[in-house]
Amino acid sequence: MKVFSIYGYTQSGKTTIAETMIAELAKRRYSVGSIKEIHFEEFNIDTPGSNTDRHRNAGASPVTARGHDETDVMYPVKLSLPDILKHYSNEYVVCEGVTDYNLPKIIAASSVEDLEKRWEQGIFAVSGRVAEILGDEYRGVPVINVLEEPARLADLVVEKVFDLLPDVNEKCCNQCGYGCRGLTDKILAGEATRNDCIQKTSSVKLFINGKEIGMVPFVEEILRNACTGVVSTLEGYSENSSIEIKID
Repeated sequence: MKVFSIYGYTQSGKTTIAETMIAELAKRRYSVGSIKEIHFEEFNIDTPGSNTDRHRNAGASPVTARGHDETDVMYPVKLSLPDILKHYSNEYVVCEGVTDYNLPKIIAASSVEDLEKRWEQGIFAVSGRVAEILGDEYRGVPVINVLEEPARLADLVVEKVFDLLPDVNEKCCNQCGYGCRGLTDKILAGEATRNDCIQKTSSVKLFINGKEIGMVPFVEEILRNACTGVVSTLEGYSENSSIEIKID
């Protein structure tokens, strides 16, 4: 799954970029999902006193509302991006306003001042209103006016965005030598590949409170052997089974 984010200040053109990229990728026959970060603190899709609100207040989690043309699954917490993506099986997921995870990013801005204030790691394109006043590049990154060249920006997305990387602390895993966010920059610059991450084919995953914990192969093997050693003695186990253990 390839996931990228479009971020920037309000009224900078984020939604226009997201909408256009979704349409362009879908036109190319990719399956596309989206995630919209809403920064309004009082946002709540549920209506106080509604049936689903009563279910939630009674202790249900998640709560699902299913209508004729829509299904909404509601959790009473802010989920991490990996937890949200468990509900997706798309080739691309376009995020708008998501900045708390290690993703390749398109930055949208209305001015150069805004660009400087919000500049960070992982940016592979500049767009939004500021593209009307800049040249072809900014800080070595392509500047593309999405209204004039939507296909060119989509080409860049297809070229640059790679399968989702982890976002773990360097103290837990730094086997690539760059750290997760540093590796993102290196891949975007063409100086590394997605295969430089040791977790590219790992079949052992550890999550604590929804956050993936990076592990070197040696630690993965310890966990694998410990779990399979115990579980293999139980009825229902067979060789090459998929095993899931959850501890609360």
